[in-house]
Amino acid sequence: MNEPVQELLKQHLIDPEICIRCNTCEETCPVDAVTHDGNNYVVDASICNHCMDCISPCPTGSIDNWRVVAHPYTLAEQFSWSDLPPQQEIAVADAGAVEALEDEIDALLEEARKGLGGKPVAPRSASKPTVNLYNRNRPARATVTGNFRLTHADADSDVRHIILDFGDQPFPVLEGQSIGIVAPGTAADGTPHRVRLYSIASARDGEKPNANNLSLTVKREPGGVCSNYLCDLPRGAKVEVNGPFGATFLHPNDPAANVIMICTGTGSAPFRAFTERRRREMPEAPGRLLLFFGARRPEELPYFGPLQKVPEKLLGKYLCYSRVQGQPRVYVQDRIRSEGATVAGLLKDAQTHVYICGLKGMETGVNEAFADVCRGASIDWTILKGAMRDEGRYHVETY
Repeated sequence: MNEPVQELLKQHLIDPEICIRCNTCEETCPVDAVTHDGNNYVVDASICNHCMDCISPCPTGSIDNWRVVAHPYTLAEQFSWSDLPPQQEIAVADAGAVEALEDEIDALLEEARKGLGGKPVAPRSASKPTVNLYNRNRPARATVTGNFRLTHADADSDVRHIILDFGDQPFPVLEGQSIGIVAPGTAADGTPHRVRLYSIASARDGEKPNANNLSLTVKREPGGVCSNYLCDLPRGAKVEVNGPFGATFLHPNDPAANVIMICTGTGSAPFRAFTERRRREMPEAPGRLLLFFGARRPEELPYFGPLQKVPEKLLGKYLCYSRVQGQPRVYVQDRIRSEGATVAGLLKDAQTHVYICGLKGMETGVNEAFADVCRGASIDWTILKGAMRDEGRYHVETY
């Protein structure tokens, strides 16, 4: 008599060792399968439908973990973990059952990834990043060596340029990566404050060449625990740092790469890093850099003064203002359309990369603008965007 084949499940799990508790997965999950306590973020196997919506937004990759199980790990078990358990050895009548399930689920997940536009891919020429070197249980310790206001004194927003020095402690970063900061103290419920991510605004070799430091672009948010903590730090203050994070939103090292950068506000941080990297290492690069930068007024635009000094040969600048008295409102998508001939010409080039960084939702208007520009140039933007994403040439990072 044949034994019944044991029913198996491929369970979605979150790696607690590299999770930075940023809450992105819980906010993204459309079926509320992700939850958390004061220790871990976890996935409820009875709810999770493997839709993959949470995979791409995760900044660390901790969300993309799976185990084949005969009995799902409970929430209580997952809450207690400090690291992921190894794959269980499962006795089944069919020796290939585990492998077959993995193949079947992987195929479904790959199909889901395609439906979401694919999993992000780094540019082919990008350097290999270091990720998750430090975590909240073992943070790096940096010293604040600079804290400067970037926006005009009359501006509504207080945006700061903050420099962190790591001394003798190694903290290797690449342009486009982020770091995690945890404000001291606890939240109202007594739990530690969550990690907040900030994009690195300096080149890989430091705020100045060959320095073991980096810079951040931080906007003070009303009621923002971590942003106010950072913006108020004096020179000499010590800060605990997690990371680095991010393995795809990276600067292409190919001098022939054209880079179209679209941002609002503090979304300019990685593009300052991109521009500085190109200026230092590839000043005569044939590839073009274009920046579409949106703000309410010039006074609100971070790095406004320094941007004026960057030569057009290095960086083509399109500054877009939506609240200048007596002038029409101009957003980044409007300027993309008005520069349609230049943009379309670059999009036809297989060396062109697109990066979008800023407030969540801005990518919708930008993609509509790209679609309009492409339509006028007899290009199918939907097909082109998919190809660029697969080749590591199309990236979105919003918050």
